[in-house]
Amino acid sequence: MKLLVVFGTRPEVIKVAPVIAAARRRPAQVELVVCSTGQHREMLDQALQVFQIKPDVDLALMRANQTLPSLVAGLIERLSEAFAAGRPDAVLVQGDTASAFAAALTAFYMHIPVGHVEAGLRTGDLASPFPEELDSAKFSL
Repeated sequence: MKLLVVFGTRPEVIKVAPVIAAARRRPAQVELVVCSTGQHREMLDQALQVFQIKPDVDLALMRANQTLPSLVAGLIERLSEAFAAGRPDAVLVQGDTASAFAAALTAFYMHIPVGHVEAGLRTGDLASPFPEELDSAKFSL
């Protein structure tokens, strides 16, 4: 199976590093491709050094004073190209960042299965939730 792991922030690297390490121990079962979006370049590079991860693909998308809409648009465009070129069997993302959102959405559009790693943080307060809590919350407006 060809697995493409996408991340762009330090917390994402911290949480997917064990998955990357496990995949690397199974080269007969997993063809691993590591993709950095560069969403938070400086902090991301620190985590990459700590875990000795070198991305196979680096989109280097972050720009000074970049808006979230322009970042997401750029992510979708560049990730579409990377997915088309790499043809992964599955895409793995972590958390609720712009990089994770754009990678999952792009994979969905391209009919590529998506795996999602999450730490499971919850506030239990729908008035002040972590973003992922709203996905499964049942409430009326």
